[in-house]
Amino acid sequence: MTKEGVKAQSTCAANQVVIGQVKTSDKSNEITAIPELLKLLDIRGCLVTIDAMGCQRDIAKTIVGKGADYLLAVKGNQKRLEKAFNDYFRMEMLQNFEGSSYSTQEEGHGRKETRVALVNEDLSVLGDIAYDWPELKVMGIVASIRQVGDIPAEDISIRYYISSKKLDAKTLLESSRSHWSIEVQLHWKLDVGMNEDACRIRRDEAGENFAAIRHIALNLLNADKTFKAGLKRKRTWAGRNNSYLSGALWSKELRNLALLYRYSDWKVLEL
Repeated sequence: MTKEGVKAQSTCAANQVVIGQVKTSDKSNEITAIPELLKLLDIRGCLVTIDAMGCQRDIAKTIVGKGADYLLAVKGNQKRLEKAFNDYFRMEMLQNFEGSSYSTQEEGHGRKETRVALVNEDLSVLGDIAYDWPELKVMGIVASIRQVGDIPAEDISIRYYISSKKLDAKTLLESSRSHWSIEVQLHWKLDVGMNEDACRIRRDEAGENFAAIRHIALNLLNADKTFKAGLKRKRTWAGRNNSYLSGALWSKELRNLALLYRYSDWKVLEL
């Protein structure tokens, strides 16, 4: 949104449910919104995943202070940290690594994608930078290698992570993939299924209120399993069939989610 709008939200990776949001103005950004959102949530025992914008010491300190662990993506906004990763990582590590490693390979639509995760517990390679991050336990590296047909792979993506949890490589790969799958699926559904990007509602608190309504509707329709259809068709059917609407408002799946939320049984949260 160009004026005031929701710029930070939290999603449970296990259930793909939006559980919180915070509104900020254009003069602010997600760096200031994330700590405010974290204050609203009981995140004890959770692994909180945040993209590179949220890779900030104060945010990491807030997460640890609330009894949770962080998994933060590292990019250029933390120049010293990124440089330490660049100095440490070599492409040969993808085939020969002494620490924890894990790989997967998927094929489809003429493409083959190989993902490799590496976890290093020897933080001495970071030097004094390691002491800047509260309870830092591991460095993580995730490589994604995409090959089309028989052409040698040229599309290689390398991502860096830091975490306060002693993750193994398999957990790192699964958690990082969960983060980006939510990022893509949630935003795509809100845009395509809920027309969020086309919404021009701006006045007063209306933008925040409508964002909350969209998230509630998205949670309800995602939880409903009685009608096998996409989000748009479910919305249309709910508007035309009171029986389906009543079922969607209080389905068995939604009651289970309510119990999960009541007992704070969230495992991975994406911010």
